[in-house]
Amino acid sequence: MRTSKKLALGLALAFPLSAMAAGIPVKMYKNPDCGCCDRWAQYIEANGFTVQKINTNDLASIKAKYHIPTNLAGCHTALIGGYVVEGLVPAKYIKRMLSEHLAVQGLSLPGMPVGAPGMPGKKAHPLDVYTLGSGNAPKVFASF
Repeated sequence: MRTSKKLALGLALAFPLSAMAAGIPVKMYKNPDCGCCDRWAQYIEANGFTVQKINTNDLASIKAKYHIPTNLAGCHTALIGGYVVEGLVPAKYIKRMLSEHLAVQGLSLPGMPVGAPGMPGKKAHPLDVYTLGSGNAPKVFASF
């Protein structure tokens, strides 16, 4: 009887901890051969997210589906909390977008800039993260 009480208590305590340990879900569409996408996924998971990677050789159709302008396209497209995150956006800006419930479609860090999360090397200049919006001109959300 004593062992069963300990087991029940252990399970009761473990359940809330495991639920809290589950990260913010991310659905990430990426090229199967993109190493920077894999590194960004590792980085984002280390910052409290849980990534489901979906390999595709047709990222153009994903970007079209989510209305990503060519000039704001990154190496992958991720869906997080009802938002689109395009490219190697740092975790702190994604968390800020989620916590502030921004009235935007999402965020973008265009291209594959060196020094962004997932792209090794030293930045040559500050990098701009832009807002994505339905018909709205992109605005700089943050620079790092």
